Amino acid sequence: MSKQGKTLVILSPGFPANEADSTCVPPQQVFVKNLKQNFPSLNIIVLAFQYPFLRSEYQWHGITVIAFGGENKGRFSRLRNWIRIWIKLRKLNKQYELIGLLSFWMGECAFMANIFAKRNGLKHFYWILGQDAMPGNKYFKWIKPKEESLIALSDFIAKEFCKNYKIKPGHVIPVGIDPTMFGIPASSERDIDILGAGSLIPLKQYYLFIDAIKYLKDDYPNIRGVICGKGPEFEPLQAMIKSLHLEKNVELMGELPHTCVLALMQRAKIFVHTSAYEGFGVVCLEALYAGTQVVSFVKPMDAIIKHWHFTQLPGYMLKVVRDLLANPVADHSPVLPYPVNDSTKAMMKLFDYNEAAIS
Repeated sequence: MSKQGKTLVILSPGFPANEADSTCVPPQQVFVKNLKQNFPSLNIIVLAFQYPFLRSEYQWHGITVIAFGGENKGRFSRLRNWIRIWIKLRKLNKQYELIGLLSFWMGECAFMANIFAKRNGLKHFYWILGQDAMPGNKYFKWIKPKEESLIALSDFIAKEFCKNYKIKPGHVIPVGIDPTMFGIPASSERDIDILGAGSLIPLKQYYLFIDAIKYLKDDYPNIRGVICGKGPEFEPLQAMIKSLHLEKNVELMGELPHTCVLALMQRAKIFVHTSAYEGFGVVCLEALYAGTQVVSFVKPMDAIIKHWHFTQLPGYMLKVVRDLLANPVADHSPVLPYPVNDSTKAMMKLFDYNEAAIS
């Protein structure tokens, strides 16, 4: 029996449960959606290990998603899930002409894909996307990857991975952003002075954001700061805002649809990213295209990026933000250093996939 068309299998811990689910791995879903748009002849199948929490198979923007509903349960449940995924991979390999496997993060997805690819002579690339480059990744010693199979999200991640595991990723491919996702601003007014967005976890250090507002309030009594996101730090941050009497100056908006966050970026003067560690911070790229000035601790790429300011110390970050607020003619023109279309083309080049040759 002849196999069906050329197919790329993507393995991810989670994937959107439906087309309205904009908060699950936003950068990765933007990448996958644009991959399909730019390579319409390519059949793409996503295997979602843990989320959605129900086992199902469905279509997402013309892409087949097979969810295994792992729910991040314990060891024995995870093992059963791996068996189901292995059986599905075997069926897919028999049914389709697989051009290869792409793993998001170096975790369990990469571990399974590594074994399957080796046994079946398939290409497999690992996309290192953030904290998987930090020390203590147990999957590294099980996988023992070669540098030509490793893709780093950024120059920073490539260096971090090399420092911790003594192997340099052979490729650097940022996720990129899709400019078409940005609507027309309802107003040209930048009524949010400082904006932050991301998971409310200790690593993101949003207490520094609130501290900055406290100090800046002396010079700007009506300063307005907004933080979008959810996580275990929500209540402690809310308590901090109350204790510092900043209820009129800082608003925690919780988790919002992706399009709403982009709209807020178009209203902001400055986007502050206080994370102590970040693979790239795609929200920073989005903020740049929305016309904000961006300030962060982590410098993802070696190249200079217009309107993106870097600092290593909280005190200096405060100075940079203060100087930007004091500039009455700050430039809010869009900056697009890494469009997602470039990212998808770079990825498919690794798989030697040529759309023109197929069509």
